[in-house]
Amino acid sequence: MDKPGRLQNGPEPVDFRRKLAVVMILVCAALSVLMIRLWYLQIVKGDELKQRSENNAVRFRRIQPLRGLIMDRNGFVIVDNRPSFDVLYLPARGVDHEALLAKLQDLYAVKSLEFPEGQTLPRTLKSYLPVRLEKNVGMEKVALVETNSLDLPGVYVDVTPVRLYLDGEVIAPIIGYTGEVSREELEKPDGDYASGDITGKSGIEKALDSYVRGRRGNELVEVNVTGKVIKNLGRIDPVPGSNVVLTIDAALQKSAWEAFEGRPGAAVAMDPQTGAILAMVSSPSFDPNLFNSGIAREEWEKLQKDPLKPMSNRAIAGQYPPGSTYKLIVAAAALEEGVITPETRIHCNGSFVLGNRTYRCWRKNGHGPVNLHRALVESCDVYFYTVGKKLGVDRIADYAKRFGLGDATGVELAHERKGLVPTKSWKLARVKEPWQMGETISISIGQGFNLTTPLQLAQAYAALANGGTLWRPHLVQRIEAPQGGVVREYPPEKKGEIGLDGKIAALLRQALWGVVNENGGTGYAARIAGADVCGKTGTSQVVGLPQDEQARRRKKIAAFHKDHALFVCYAPARRPEIVVSVVAEHAGGGGAVAAPIARRILKAYFDGKKNERPRQAAAGSQTPPPSGNGKPQG
Repeated sequence: MDKPGRLQNGPEPVDFRRKLAVVMILVCAALSVLMIRLWYLQIVKGDELKQRSENNAVRFRRIQPLRGLIMDRNGFVIVDNRPSFDVLYLPARGVDHEALLAKLQDLYAVKSLEFPEGQTLPRTLKSYLPVRLEKNVGMEKVALVETNSLDLPGVYVDVTPVRLYLDGEVIAPIIGYTGEVSREELEKPDGDYASGDITGKSGIEKALDSYVRGRRGNELVEVNVTGKVIKNLGRIDPVPGSNVVLTIDAALQKSAWEAFEGRPGAAVAMDPQTGAILAMVSSPSFDPNLFNSGIAREEWEKLQKDPLKPMSNRAIAGQYPPGSTYKLIVAAAALEEGVITPETRIHCNGSFVLGNRTYRCWRKNGHGPVNLHRALVESCDVYFYTVGKKLGVDRIADYAKRFGLGDATGVELAHERKGLVPTKSWKLARVKEPWQMGETISISIGQGFNLTTPLQLAQAYAALANGGTLWRPHLVQRIEAPQGGVVREYPPEKKGEIGLDGKIAALLRQALWGVVNENGGTGYAARIAGADVCGKTGTSQVVGLPQDEQARRRKKIAAFHKDHALFVCYAPARRPEIVVSVVAEHAGGGGAVAAPIARRILKAYFDGKKNERPRQAAAGSQTPPPSGNGKPQG
């Protein structure tokens, strides 16, 4: 039996009380330390900490990535990035926001600096979310904000990258421009955009935005009342975008632009063996750098209301009657269909009569008896009126489509137009009227309903030049990772074959050589010694002219109603390396205006190749011998 007064299986009462006393002492000591610490923080350091908590704030910052570089085929950078300085405001506690904004405005006024018109603060301000007051400011404003930081609590300067477009107007139709993400883009479920992000708005910038834009970073920082960073609380670095290598030759692009000398129009230079676009010009153009700081409303309205439409890429969106450049298509159809032979002669007296209407040749007194070769060389309209009547519109249309006309080429740019290849069924469906033979006569020389783009014409002539392959025109060679390595290649893409007999194709190429190099050829102005240029002139009528000769002479034609000048060519004849398509709007005859523009582009190309040879030789590389001169051999 256990002794009374003892706990069964428990500690002795004395030991228990001793341990309890120790625990109580430790608890009291801890509480004393805590109370002393609280007294120190609240009484001794209270005012300081209170001010610090009021003055400091946690700011969440999105860090914009560097967009990828855009380079030409030779690695020359045509689109870069540069730093931009933005004035931001982080709402501070106890600050009269409107008064602060007025103070900043007054400081600007003292230095004769402009304050953004209509600038106001949002109704709801969040202490952790900065408000952008001004974008892309100059160094004078940067210095003013920095030197007056104590008087401008919460106002600070932030640095972000913006695009730098070298030779902006020259490349704008291809490259496009960037801008802040729109509300519509933010609302897209698959957009992955955040407010303030920069995105491509047109051109290559838009087409390849997912590659070029990179991935934004984030940062959490503690800042004081002046906006100065005190402590970095966490950071995710941005990832720069991939670089784009284009097929464009920057030097050739600039030469093509300069060749227009300010005239409205478009030009395309393309490699006929691959479809790679070497130059694409649309004039007039615009400066994409204007959009970096948020284009002013007046500037935007000016661009939109300009009757010359500088923001439209005429090379892919301009639709023009092809004029006599279309005679190549009609000739190919007539030979393939057996309507004529190369020796078929037709007498041209200057006019062609159908019913009670007379269709005139561009040469008033006619060309006399001509075969197909001379008809193409001298661009005889009467010859093709006659041939077109025999063919009919639907057979002409079939061959036009073989050459890629009437359909989008598939180039990487948005807003490409399809042009128009009319047929009997098209007209019946469109205007509910049957096709008329007189319309076939107009179609035969590239007038009437016919519409083509400069890029389509380049694609068509490239197919004849290279032996019959229709390549998809393309602007992008490859996409490269910022740290090196290829992300994606863009190899040549074959669309089809034009399907011409080899002998017929050789006859047509021989005629195009004659257009430039034979006496009487309408493309004589495009001749380059040793280059063996082959081509076809065209003049497309914008408005109809009276039938009566005297009335035609009396008619005054407005500037916007004058003929378009066209010329499409390739060179050299034997091993074509380049095809050039030129449209000069309201400029007159193709031989007089468009052919010299094409010649300047061709000369720039071949001069560029000559300059490359010494550099290649110095580097120890070998260049192939130049293409032989002489007439094409089919």
